[in-house]
Amino acid sequence: MSAAAGRTPLEVDVAIVGGGLVGASLAAALAGSPLRVLLVESVPLGAGDQPSFDERTTALGNASRRIFEGLGVWAAIVAEAAAIRVIHVSDAGRFGFARLTAAEQGIEAFGYVAANRRIGAALWERLGAAANLALRVPARVQNVAIAREAVRFEVVAESAAAMAPEPVVARLVVAADGAHSQMRIAAGIGAQLEDYDQVAMVANVASDAPHEGTAYERFTAGGPLALLPLHDGSRAVVWACRPAHAAELLALDAAGFLAQLQERFGWRAGRFVRAARRFSYPLKLMRAAAPVATRTVLIGNAAQALHPVAGQGFNLGLRDAAMLAEVIANASGDPGSPELLERFSAWRAQDRRGVVGFTDSLVKLFGDRRFGVAALRDLGLLLFDLTPPAKGALARVSGGFGGPTPRLARGLPVRRV
Repeated sequence: MSAAAGRTPLEVDVAIVGGGLVGASLAAALAGSPLRVLLVESVPLGAGDQPSFDERTTALGNASRRIFEGLGVWAAIVAEAAAIRVIHVSDAGRFGFARLTAAEQGIEAFGYVAANRRIGAALWERLGAAANLALRVPARVQNVAIAREAVRFEVVAESAAAMAPEPVVARLVVAADGAHSQMRIAAGIGAQLEDYDQVAMVANVASDAPHEGTAYERFTAGGPLALLPLHDGSRAVVWACRPAHAAELLALDAAGFLAQLQERFGWRAGRFVRAARRFSYPLKLMRAAAPVATRTVLIGNAAQALHPVAGQGFNLGLRDAAMLAEVIANASGDPGSPELLERFSAWRAQDRRGVVGFTDSLVKLFGDRRFGVAALRDLGLLLFDLTPPAKGALARVSGGFGGPTPRLARGLPVRRV
């Protein structure tokens, strides 16, 4: 018999498992709605081992900016964000390059770079004031039973292990618990995994030249190397390299790491003079076999975990959250009905397919170092640099790859009046 037997279950319309950036954004989008919402997160906000609110930074496209504006959190985020006004793409050791400027596209910026911790803090401040939202943090989910009429599970508070688990009955469970999603497994949804044989080395560095809002994406033999502007004048480095090389970089002192970075990146950003703590994570493409199942829906990394090239992963997951909030907040009936979940799945299919294909193709195209392929690739970059319509199309990538655009991403409220 379950340890929760005899306790009155907490009944909710929507249970969100995973309170990282995507799960917290969904909860914020549902705040103030008539729906009873539960958010379960295993790591307390501000903890060093919270994988979503760690020291990494995120490049937010303009659609994401509009979503955060609609959630009422953008002012807190932009105060510590840097605008991307120039994008410079190059092929290391070869002649191909392309340069895009926001001014040429008639926009203020292509996007903004913000620290994950700042985004998370802004979202959780919003969640704390939501009367229709129950928070269970830090806590974990166990004994999940999914049936046609409801999903039943237990919540165990990590800070009070001696207490009996809390039983929950939900009409819909949202898996926002990352690439190794417990809820995806409980729903019986498989996943396809492709290892890129790369590791992302992440660090913040300073140089002796101002960044002037320029984001660099430099494709090297080992993987793409990105430099992103930060609000304090420094730059975020996301360096995808082979696992053995990543281990070597981690073992170097700060001076040795900066020397390696300078050699690999070059001098376009000036001389690198200081580096903060480095850390790394493996790069894999994960695609769930299906985005929905009985009374279960996957969003963010639980549905698709991408390579960080072009910075599309979180933006895609945020559009997942915005569209799901719109679908269930405007439904007149059961938020976990098959019809509703299939509608969400259909509306998100084109965007998800497009972003996954785009990022995967970039990794493989620029990872192919054969001379003929490299020459054609460089010619393509140069032609792109001379073609305004192509630049305009790329500038609109942050808005999605097709399908219905969430209301929040269009500057509209989640709920229709």
